[in-house]
Amino acid sequence: MIKKVFIWLFFLSQSVGFSQNTGTLKGKIIDIQTRANLPFVNVLVVGSNIGAISNENGDFVINNVPLGYVKVQASFLGYSTTMSEDYLVTNDKNPYIFIELLEDNEQLDEVVVQSKLFKKTIESPLSVQTLGIAEIEKNPGGNRDILKVIQSLPGVASNPGLRNDIIIRGGAPSENKFYLDGIEVPVINHFQTQGSSGGPVGIINADLIRKVDFYSSAFQANRGNTLSSVIEFTQKDGNPDKLNARATLGTSDAGITIDGPLGDKTTYIASVRQSYLKLLFKLIKLPFLPTYNDFQFKIKHQLSNKSEFSIIGLGAIDNFKLNEDVNDNVTDEATLKRNLYILSNIPIQEQWNYTVGLSYKHYGEKATQQIVLSRNEWSNNAKKYFDNTGNSIDLLLDYTSKEIENKFRFENTSTLKNDYKLNLGVGFENVKYKNTTFQKIANSEGVSEIDFSSELSMLKYNVFGQLSKKYLNYKLGVSLGFRMDGVNYNSEISNPFNQFSPRVSLSYQLSKKLNLNASSGIYYQLPAYTIMGYRNSLNELVNKNNGLKFIEATHYVSGLEYNSSSTSKISIEGFYKKYNKYPFSKRDQISLANLGSDFGVIGNEEVLSISKGRAYGFELLAQKKTYNGLYYLLSYTFVKSEFQDVSNNYIPSSWDNRHLLTITGGKKLTKNWEIGGKFRLVGGQPYTPYDFETSSIVTNYNVSNSGILDYSKLNSERFKTYHQLDIRVDKTWYWKKLSLNFYVDIQNLYNSEATTQPYLIPSVDENGVRIINTTTNTYNLEEIENTSGNVLPRFGFILDF
Repeated sequence: MIKKVFIWLFFLSQSVGFSQNTGTLKGKIIDIQTRANLPFVNVLVVGSNIGAISNENGDFVINNVPLGYVKVQASFLGYSTTMSEDYLVTNDKNPYIFIELLEDNEQLDEVVVQSKLFKKTIESPLSVQTLGIAEIEKNPGGNRDILKVIQSLPGVASNPGLRNDIIIRGGAPSENKFYLDGIEVPVINHFQTQGSSGGPVGIINADLIRKVDFYSSAFQANRGNTLSSVIEFTQKDGNPDKLNARATLGTSDAGITIDGPLGDKTTYIASVRQSYLKLLFKLIKLPFLPTYNDFQFKIKHQLSNKSEFSIIGLGAIDNFKLNEDVNDNVTDEATLKRNLYILSNIPIQEQWNYTVGLSYKHYGEKATQQIVLSRNEWSNNAKKYFDNTGNSIDLLLDYTSKEIENKFRFENTSTLKNDYKLNLGVGFENVKYKNTTFQKIANSEGVSEIDFSSELSMLKYNVFGQLSKKYLNYKLGVSLGFRMDGVNYNSEISNPFNQFSPRVSLSYQLSKKLNLNASSGIYYQLPAYTIMGYRNSLNELVNKNNGLKFIEATHYVSGLEYNSSSTSKISIEGFYKKYNKYPFSKRDQISLANLGSDFGVIGNEEVLSISKGRAYGFELLAQKKTYNGLYYLLSYTFVKSEFQDVSNNYIPSSWDNRHLLTITGGKKLTKNWEIGGKFRLVGGQPYTPYDFETSSIVTNYNVSNSGILDYSKLNSERFKTYHQLDIRVDKTWYWKKLSLNFYVDIQNLYNSEATTQPYLIPSVDENGVRIINTTTNTYNLEEIENTSGNVLPRFGFILDF
């Protein structure tokens, strides 16, 4: 099939006609503080001697630019040299680059480091990585899903399956926070696990993203309610000169993105995507049929040369149905049993969500004010019947919930005397949470029912500040910050002083190429709304009465960073995270820190804020950013993650992978070919074995439809180490009016298998009826192998015009 595609592309190239191999880019240079236009600035395409000088209005035009992704560097006497992000240049697509320069006597070192391709600030001098769009788009095995690309970074573990849970330095997937242009986005995945953050496919469309900043510690004070990471997505601005379009077609979805002007001072960029997995999965006879759709947009308006606002939006509609005809004409016994297990276990599900927000910025002579208003809503519905009968008597699960947040944040960032930088702000959130749950649950104590309706309204509030400065001729960087959060839920967490969150960051330049960095902070995160809104049989908010608390994590991080050149660095970091007040399940007698990497809902139960844990280890990183066509990233992480069990003994958590190794590299070849590869090794995760005796009881199994875990042996077993190799090949054609990128992305090239916990399924007679031992009223359960790791070839087209 791929051969036919290349033949078609050859004839297409002959009919459209080739053009020259250079393009044009435009832009504007301004002073970052005064917002004044800067004339006579020298602008160069990085890695070449091609450039231009800005005119009296700060505008510049560069011709004869090589096609593909490029960066530009701007330098001017009295200002720090800075470098742009990646911009795509084609024959017909002329990007517009807006560059802000900072005077030398204002935070000089921060901008110099940015011009060296590696992000670093006084507030976050370590535990931060930046991904540009070129790295995201061409990442082998990433399939243009940003969250899968992040799994290549130091300290990030990944599951062998198709989910893209972000597991950072031994922390649960629920411990991360995501921001899109400074606006928090609570739902980041299609079919997201409620009470966590993982899912199979990311919602954010890479076609709208300029860069991603990933923080695994040293969080700035204006970012709260997180324990393990802050992930900042920066979107592109629309082109102010002309309409551009991009169409994408992959193995799972298709999309269209357009951007352009909406007047002299307004630009927009927008996209929609639709999956066709339902048709594909039905064709290849899988037992589940997912469908997802999403949209994303940004509108930016310049009110004056010193004020602007942006409106952003993001949303998705997801549906998950069962393919009950999947076993028609199937003769393989193992496949039949595996399909029956999945059909009996997975509920039908519908989700929809959106986030919309407005960000206003005003630039003063020495200060910048920002106001952020946003609203997000998430609806989650799931239903399951025994044997999928649809009869009310067989109902096992009927779940409906909705989370609504309305948010306000104000920040003022000012430059004081002697180059002190001060950030101060406040925030408020109005929250509404609704939940109606009927669920039968089977565990070691037998079968029980949850049946309640809950409605909850809350006000969340916070205040934060951070003071930063460079000392000793800019060699020593010091940043001190604080944050306090409160919620009018109970007396414990309504007092913001109980959540006082101090933080400090230090950085010292030992030489021009070597830096010593350190940070420490106490961070807090509110438990999931599923926990806060849970009611018992007396209709009481039982967790409120139990004195539910914010979860606390104390970070200690230090490391060395060596920049051998402007495009390369080697770093080592050691980290220690101490957890306190984690929710502990009264029903299962385990810490909820062990949950979150499966579909469904986390936290819809009674808990106590008593669990303690710790995660510690070190990271090694050697990286070369894309320059002259070559890039690579090698990272190794050793991590131990432990939480207390019911006897207060520290045991491995579900995220105790120990060893994480990632090697990613690529090379641009001649004639617009590019090849890349990624090798991942992930240490085996601990797991809890089944309680076979409890699982086999007929009444238990008819509710759980799966093995029941023996939590008295929590995480006492461990899977084998998993490894896989992904490769990607890209070929791009540039024509007069359009360009076409065709890629082949093969995940798990050598068919490495990951063995996970087997399925438990009752034996059946020749008529397909479950066999029951009438003496013990139990099923005879058999194990069905559960492996993942097939070779997964993908291909796609990206058309720019």
